[in-house]
Amino acid sequence: MRTPSSLAFRLIAAAALVSLAGIVAGGLLLSNVFRASVERQLDDRLVADMENLIAAAEPAPNGALMMMNTIADQRYDTAFSGWYWQVTPEGEGGDGGGRLTSRSLWDKSLTAPGDATGGALARGYAKGPENQELRYVVRRISFPDMAALANGSENAPPKTYLFAVAADRAKGEAEAANFDATLLWSLGAMGLFLTLATLLQVRVGLRPLTVVRERLQAIRTGKAQRLEGSYPAEIAPLADEVNQLLTHNAEVVQRARTHVGNLAHGLKTPLSVLTNEASLVKGPLSDTVLKQAAVMRRQVDHYLARARAAASAEVIGVRTEAGPVIADLARTMEKIYGRKGVEYEAEIPMSLAFRGERQDFEEVVGNLMDNAGKWAATLVRVSAEGSAGRLVVTIEDDGPGLTDEEQVRVLEKRERLDEKVPGSGLGLGIVRDIADLYGGRLDLGRSELGGLKAALTLPLA
Repeated sequence: MRTPSSLAFRLIAAAALVSLAGIVAGGLLLSNVFRASVERQLDDRLVADMENLIAAAEPAPNGALMMMNTIADQRYDTAFSGWYWQVTPEGEGGDGGGRLTSRSLWDKSLTAPGDATGGALARGYAKGPENQELRYVVRRISFPDMAALANGSENAPPKTYLFAVAADRAKGEAEAANFDATLLWSLGAMGLFLTLATLLQVRVGLRPLTVVRERLQAIRTGKAQRLEGSYPAEIAPLADEVNQLLTHNAEVVQRARTHVGNLAHGLKTPLSVLTNEASLVKGPLSDTVLKQAAVMRRQVDHYLARARAAASAEVIGVRTEAGPVIADLARTMEKIYGRKGVEYEAEIPMSLAFRGERQDFEEVVGNLMDNAGKWAATLVRVSAEGSAGRLVVTIEDDGPGLTDEEQVRVLEKRERLDEKVPGSGLGLGIVRDIADLYGGRLDLGRSELGGLKAALTLPLA
């Protein structure tokens, strides 16, 4: 979840973006709906007051217009209260005569809009007294000219008046602002809740993937052989494919081991026959055959061991306990070299394990312990430690040891330094090759006991 490439990050980011877009769009929509509702309520009130104002208007005998009653709202009588009405004869403006106004206008007047046609109602915004932002409604109403009728002018045109009612928008704007503030924190809380819900959903939804990772890690470290357990329908096919892959991998490795064993048997038997036949005949030819057969046997042993290790080095889920293997090897070596007074001392924590095949571990550690027993005077010490995913097995002896030049010769050039000591002379080379196949290494140095110190680094399970 920490990187943009993670599945959890993508799910949470996508959900957050969609939620944010929905919350913003919903907030704007609700805010606009509320503002429109506030304005509609104000318009309804202004229209109702205008109808009352029109109903109270009566034409006077002198041709003017008089108000029989005023709007029964104290705000129209309070100076600059924000609620105003005005009746203006058509064509008159400024301080022209005949205009009727509410007491709240005091000595001011409203700018009569000119967009009211016929009896239609017009709405709009305007500046009022005290620089107030006003919402107004206007209607043009015609009344008979009573003065002209009294003088006998029956065809006299009616007089037209503009009835205007206005109110300050400040209160409505304040209500809308309060609503926006409430909407903001409530939608913010909802967004936080949705984020937490998404986090929980992603955590719960992706938990099976975490379980798969943990069980794959157990397979890789040798604690399990297969992906066991039940999984959701979307992950179950993946688990089945992994198990089939593990089975196929094990079958391939087994076939490779079988072929290697068959090859070893097929090569060693003819070599043994050649060696036996050549040993029965004395002469230069038999000596050459024996010498070359020995070389061939060493090469076969070396490359067969390397091929077998290569086939098993990448096997998943293999684990070998280091303590029991080294203890068994120490007992075996003591039986072989105990006759010359060599003692094996092994101190291996039981919690350490090699991530690989048991026979490969026996091959590399056994070669080193065997080599130490050949050259030791009285003691071979074997120890092991694990850290940072690496298992380090150290074999030391109190023999003569090797110089730096000799270490290079036995490791790099694979030379035998003493033909009198039994063996093929390829033990250290085989150890190094197998260690390389497992991503490890072999280091030689000087032991505190006075002899050779071999430090073998392998993957830790």
